[in-house]
This record gives sequence, C-alpha cells and structure tokens, in this order.
Amino acid sequence: FLRFIVAPSSPLLHFAKKNKKKNSKMFDHMKLLRCFSFTASRDWFFRQSFANAGLRSVVTDLSHGNSIASTTMHCWIPKSPNRTKPNLLLLHGFGANAMWQYGEHLRAFTGRFNVYVPDLLFFGLSSTSEQNRTESFQARCLMRLMEAHGVHRMSIVGISYGGFVGYSLAAQFPEKVEKLVLCCAGVCLEEKDMEDGLFKVPNLEEATGILIPQTPEKLKELIRFSFVKPMKGVPSFFLWDFIDVMCTEFVEEKRDLIKSILKDRRLSDLPRIKQKSLVIWGEEDQIFPLELGYRLKSRHIGENAEIVVIKKAGHAVNLEKSKEFLKHLKSFLIDSL
Repeated sequence: FLRFIVAPSSPLLHFAKKNKKKNSKMFDHMKLLRCFSFTASRDWFFRQSFANAGLRSVVTDLSHGNSIASTTMHCWIPKSPNRTKPNLLLLHGFGANAMWQYGEHLRAFTGRFNVYVPDLLFFGLSSTSEQNRTESFQARCLMRLMEAHGVHRMSIVGISYGGFVGYSLAAQFPEKVEKLVLCCAGVCLEEKDMEDGLFKVPNLEEATGILIPQTPEKLKELIRFSFVKPMKGVPSFFLWDFIDVMCTEFVEEKRDLIKSILKDRRLSDLPRIKQKSLVIWGEEDQIFPLELGYRLKSRHIGENAEIVVIKKAGHAVNLEKSKEFLKHLKSFLIDSL
C-alpha cells in the first residue's frame, strides 16, 4: 500500500531527496509534513475516485435499541443500486483503509455488481463499544450492515484479515454467501503454529508491533515482510506521515483483533464451508506462509476451492501483482455470470 506515497515518479519524493542531499539543514521534514500530507492527499484522491465510480460514503448505526453498547460501520455503497445485479462485498486487511486496498480494482467490478466496500470495526470510520474482538463478531456486524442496505445475498473478496471475516461470514450465513475469494488469509493457522516456528516473527507481541507500526522502523519491517521487492531509501518523513494518518487510531483495539485471531485457535474448531471458493496466495508470503493456503484448500474447502499461487509475490499480492490478481478475480467472479 505504501508504493502510492513513495512512487519513484513522485515529484515530492524527488524534491525531498534532492534537497536533503544538497543541504540537510535547509530541509525540515516535519515542516514539510505540516504544510503537505501526501497520505491525506492520496486518501482524498481515493474518495473522489470511489465517488466517481458511482459509490457514496455512508455511516450506519448498528446499535440495538435495548443495548447500551454502540456500534457504527462505514461503507461505500452504490448511489443507485440495481437489484438485477449481483452484490459484491470487498473486505480489507490491516494497513491502510479499504479505499487504498481496492482502489486499483474497483472499476473492474462496478459495471457488473452492486459493490460494497466497508471499513471493518476499528478501521476508518467504523467502531464499537462492544468488547468482542473476534472475526465472528465482525462478520455478524457486517451482515447486519448489509441487511440494513437491503443486501441479502452476495459474493465476497477478503484480503488477509478481511479473509478471516469473509470466511466467518460464509460459515455463519451459508445461504447468503454465493462465492468467496480469500487472498493470503491464514484462516487455517493454529496457536501452536507460532510456537512451532511457522512464522518469521518469534511471538505475538512482535507481530502486532509490525502489523500496527508506530515508528518508521516498524513500518519498514512491514514493507519488507509484505513485498518480495520492498522499496528502499524511503525518507522517514513519508513514513511518519503515513503512520500519523493511517496508524494512530484504535491502536489497542487493533492489537486485540490480532490477539483474538490466534488465541486458543485450533484447526479442529474451524467450521467447513461449502461455497465455491478461490484461494489466492503470494508464493513468497512471509506473513501467512503458503502452507496455510494449501492447508485451507485441502482440509476445509476441498473440491469447492481452486488455489492460485502467484509467483514473485508476497503478502501484498493485490498490490505487488495487481494485474495478475485482478485477472484471477475477474475470471472467478465475472466470467461465470
């Protein structure tokens, strides 16, 4: 997701590097940030792009009338939904908000589907005062959101953490989920996998520190873990800018989401699903290793699943191999319509 703010062709990046080399005393990183946030500007661009694609931004109150708990969810929904079209729900992972993760692919689907792109709880404008941090709770809130918008049947694409939530939707509401795409979603992981050394990080605390970066150093680690060919030489002020805009809200709540994924997780407790599914994985994924993709297909979806392994790609396969990723999505979701 960060390649948008540090593209080699970016005039601002070129200016920053040139002036930093010329005279470091004359170049005040924080002064530049105060007058111009590239991350916030890019976010504004995505908002315009989503609006131009026929979507509108809506925040929905999902609180029960007799409950003191408050839950609201933000979602991009069709301005004029066509009830003759199928519905498509796009679920994001950790990192930036949903717009950044689906911005490149949105227009490929708005002509054929009513597209819904929500912020999951504790991302963007979505939050809850409930203490439940499980993906099953996220899924139930999403279903209430979809029903509030008149959607009762849908296909789902879930990237990383969004895949956990999408899988839970398919398991809890099988009659409402038609097709499911899981992208680098380690749904079949177990708590003991951390102890057995399946992951690159030694413990859960280290994992949360990388997935919810609060310093440029941690953000650089996340980039290294997410891409086969990570960007190098990114000025710290760009990284601080991204962290300030995208990573400083609901930090503890997001940490709890990650901890909830792993806590007491056993493969034997994971429900099987029967929906036709596509599993997409980056061959060199260092966050959720490819083994978890094969485990998911063979043990929990079986013949109803097709697995696609994209070479020379890591966890951020939707960005690193965007065209190939989109080709497989379209083949699975559109060509069979």
